[in-house]
Amino acid sequence: MNTTTSHSNPSGISLPIVAFIGGGNMSSALIGGLLGAGAVAARILVVEPFAEQRQRLQQRFGGVRLLDAPGEELRDAQAVVWAVKPQQFAQAAADCRPHLADALQVSIMAGVRCAAIARKTGAQRLVRTMPNTPALIGQGITGLYASAQASAADRAVADALLAPAGARVWVEREDLLDAVTAVSGSGPAYAFYLAEAMSRAGEELGLTAAQARELALATLAGAAALAQGSSEPLDTLRANVTSKGGTTAAALAVFDAADMQATIGRALHAAAQRAKELGDALDVD
Repeated sequence: MNTTTSHSNPSGISLPIVAFIGGGNMSSALIGGLLGAGAVAARILVVEPFAEQRQRLQQRFGGVRLLDAPGEELRDAQAVVWAVKPQQFAQAAADCRPHLADALQVSIMAGVRCAAIARKTGAQRLVRTMPNTPALIGQGITGLYASAQASAADRAVADALLAPAGARVWVEREDLLDAVTAVSGSGPAYAFYLAEAMSRAGEELGLTAAQARELALATLAGAAALAQGSSEPLDTLRANVTSKGGTTAAALAVFDAADMQATIGRALHAAAQRAKELGDALDVD
């Protein structure tokens, strides 16, 4: 699988006028990151129908142009970020399409494929993305796929737009976004699941709930940071912690007896299959 990964905010890219369709949590995270990196607030538009959310956006991001409905202002946008719920996309696209110029379309919607976006918007320059929830604190990772019509400049713009969310990984086939969904899109829940189990066991062994939570979360965060900073394979890093006949070996023996590697593999395959099924459902007009 050919991929490219980037971690920092790309330099030397002048962001175009950007319209966010939907002003929820992910849009807010991206807008905040872009403004923090020096983007001009007046070059960001947000279409958000709910008055309370528009008020929150206004209080947090003064100077950003806020619209309660699509209008002629969208014609200024050179990039459009679709950030509505997948089930709301068809109606949102119908409302926006009369006002869209020849803009790059960037989707952060789960499951909505490029073909569906092209049908509903009439656009061909498309980048579909799959961020994950740590993006809300700038510590996420996003998978991205660009349509054949998207240029290198389009890819650079999309990369810069998603940079506030964290690292980016480009894939060269759209179906690989189902794998991205299984590994990283749903992945934070797996980490929370493990932390939950570790915390519960810590309490059973006599720790307070607060102690067990702190130990579990710090251990997961530290292990991830150690692995990211190392060139060693993951199995080597695991072996480095596992002394023969020691405590770690005793715990891993239980995992092996339960065939945890295969169980985790089956779980991710199930997640990828469900992502495909949801995409199939959303592809139906």
